Amino acid sequence: MSTADPDPRIDRDRETVRVELGPRSYDVVVGAGLVSEAGRLMAPLLAGRSAVVVTDRVVAGLYLDATLDALRTAGFAPSHLTVESGERSKDLATLGGVLDDILDRGIERSTALVALGGGVVGDLTGFAASILLRGVPFVQIPTTLLAQVDSGVGGKTGVNSTHGKNLIGTFYQPRLVLADVATLATLPLRERRAGYAEIVKYGLIDDPAFFAWLETNGAALLDGDPDVLRTAVAHSCRAKARIVAADERESGSRALLNLGHTFAHALEAEAGYDGSLLHGEAVAYGMVLAHRLSAALGLCSEDDAARVAAHFRAVGLPSEPDALPAIRWNSAALIEQMKHDKKVQGGRMTFVLTRGIGHAFLSRDVPTEALAALLDQAFGE
Repeated sequence: MSTADPDPRIDRDRETVRVELGPRSYDVVVGAGLVSEAGRLMAPLLAGRSAVVVTDRVVAGLYLDATLDALRTAGFAPSHLTVESGERSKDLATLGGVLDDILDRGIERSTALVALGGGVVGDLTGFAASILLRGVPFVQIPTTLLAQVDSGVGGKTGVNSTHGKNLIGTFYQPRLVLADVATLATLPLRERRAGYAEIVKYGLIDDPAFFAWLETNGAALLDGDPDVLRTAVAHSCRAKARIVAADERESGSRALLNLGHTFAHALEAEAGYDGSLLHGEAVAYGMVLAHRLSAALGLCSEDDAARVAAHFRAVGLPSEPDALPAIRWNSAALIEQMKHDKKVQGGRMTFVLTRGIGHAFLSRDVPTEALAALLDQAFGE
């Protein structure tokens, strides 16, 4: 993977990133104004002209009409359905309703599903597409920063279970991803910050120069500077594309994308998926904990762990427990959640640790006592 700074020569209007997966290869197009071109860009990739747009109630009020108009202009006969906004829609009950609603329309295998929204809509729609009629095509139009740089690229689909996050799902690649950065202008600052955590992740995994660039440019990105934003989104998509192309089904290096996520998923589960803790906020603090655990195990310096925490604190993301929801956090309960994580192998929890900023690696040898000590110290037990 590249360790270079984001290329300053990026086309200021649009960049196409190719995800190379043989016959399942597809493009991620990054630029402004892509919603209005969705039909034209989709048409060459699809055999039929029937499409169902799946979105949530918030995004529907912002971009659904423009998306439907773009599809009609390109000769599609689109329909749409909406789900409630938020993580609680990412469950089997909502999925069942979506599947029945779509089947009621008499779809065929050439009917395309279009995911218009954030990560919840993308994961839900992708999963539905993977199992409807044993597989129909789908297109991602991610409208949140987090979805544009992470969940909208790579083909992970699924829903949550009472046993944990993302435990029911498939690997199923889209035909196209349209990351319209203009949609980010309507995103609340808190949501932009949540997505920013996933951008930082790429620097912390194996690109220290990118992390340094973000330390300089992160505030401008969150303020909505269009050039900085487009550069960061495109750079993140290139990083994700390289990782997915090398390890589509997460049997090796792709698992590095879970930096901070073993902690984050446990935090989200304990918070109850009620919106009080966004995924990106949990990931930010999870990455802080991953670096602190690495320092406690003698793998990286305390200075590196402090630098990561300082950056998240500077941009308004959680770096300490007092920035999390005010519930009673319990170390034993968090560890129990981690034991149900989908990355557990042979009964051993999987963590992404680091030997320094930009030098992440997988470990299944974290002593439980070291983990408990870290969490006890963090949460004051």
